[in-house]
Amino acid sequence: MLLILLVIFIALVFTYINGFHDTANSIATVVSTKVLTPRQAVLLAAVTNLIGAFFGTAVATTIASGLVDAQVATMPVLCCALIAAIVWSLLTWWFGLPSSSSHALVGGLCGAVLAASSNRWSSIIWSIPNKEHWWLGKGILWKVIVPMVTSPIVGFVVGFIVMGLLYFLLRNWRPVTVNRVFGKLQLFSAGYMGFAHGTNDAQKTMGIIALALVAGTASGSFDSLPGWLSFLKTPAPAAGQSLHIATWIKILCALTMCAGTAAGGWRIIRTLGHKMVKLHPVHGFAAEATGASVLFTAAHFGMPVSTTHAITTSIMGVGCAKGFNALKLSVVERILWAWVLTLPASAAAAYALVNIARSLGWL
Repeated sequence: MLLILLVIFIALVFTYINGFHDTANSIATVVSTKVLTPRQAVLLAAVTNLIGAFFGTAVATTIASGLVDAQVATMPVLCCALIAAIVWSLLTWWFGLPSSSSHALVGGLCGAVLAASSNRWSSIIWSIPNKEHWWLGKGILWKVIVPMVTSPIVGFVVGFIVMGLLYFLLRNWRPVTVNRVFGKLQLFSAGYMGFAHGTNDAQKTMGIIALALVAGTASGSFDSLPGWLSFLKTPAPAAGQSLHIATWIKILCALTMCAGTAAGGWRIIRTLGHKMVKLHPVHGFAAEATGASVLFTAAHFGMPVSTTHAITTSIMGVGCAKGFNALKLSVVERILWAWVLTLPASAAAAYALVNIARSLGWL
C-alpha cells in the first residue's frame, strides 16, 4: 500500500515538473511576442491546461494498457520509470532545452519494464496493428514511434503553409495593423495551445496512476482496505475494453499540472521564444494554432505526442516562411540532439535504476 502511494506521489511530481517544463513550450510564443507578460501567460496556460485535462482519456488509456505488460509494471518498476523521466526532464530544463517529457516517460516505462522482465523484449508491446485504420493500432510503433516522426513533420509543414498563406493574405496590410489584430488573435491561439496541452500531457500521468492501481488491485494490495478507500480498487479491463479513468485521478492530475504551470519555466521560454527565431504576433498566432491542432488531433486518437515537438517544429516552419536564414541553426541543432537522446537516455536510466533496486533487494 505504501509503495502504491509512493508511485502516485512520484507521478504527481512528474506532472508538476511537466507543468513548468512542457507548458513553458506552449506559452513561449505569446511571451516572446510581448502580447502577454510572463505572469499573464502562465495564468492563461494554467487555466486552459486545467480545462483541457478533463477532455477525453484516450492518451491515458494508451499509457495504462497499450505500451507495456501491465503484470510486469509493479510499484517499484513504476517508481524507477518515473524517477528516470523526472531526472531527464530536470536535466534538459536546467540547460534550457525543450525536450519531451512525454517521451521521457515512455522511455522510462519501457526501460524499467525491460529490466524487470530480465530482458524479455515481449514485455514491451511493440505493435498490434488494426485492420481498419493504422491510427487505431496499439503498441510503441503506432502510438509512439509513428507520431514521434510524423507530428514534427506535420507541425513544420503546416506552420510553413499557414504562415505563407498569412503573408499572402496580409501583404497589403500595414505592419501596425497586423500587430494590433494578431496581438488580439494570439490570446485565443495561446489559450487553444494551453487547452490542447492539457488534453494530451495531463492524461499521461493519469495513465501511470491508473496502471499502478490496476497492478495494486491485481496483486491483492487493496483487499484489506477500509470501505472509505475502496475507490482505489481498479480492476483490469476485460479483453477488448478500454480502461476508464476515475474522476478523482483526472482532478488530481489536472490541479497538479496547473500548479506546476504557475511555477513557470523561463529557461525554455527564452530558448524557444527568443533564441531560435524572432517572432511577431502574427508568427506566434500561426505557430500556436498549428501546434495546438497537432496536439488536439493526436489526443483524440490516443497518441501521447510531444508538446515540445509540436510547438517547436511549428515555430521552425513559421520561421522558415520568413526565410530559412531566419532560423538560428545552432539552437535548432541543440534541440534536435535533445529530442534524439530523450527516449534512449530515459530508458537507459530506468533500466539502470531497476537493476540497482534489484541488487539492493527491493525487487
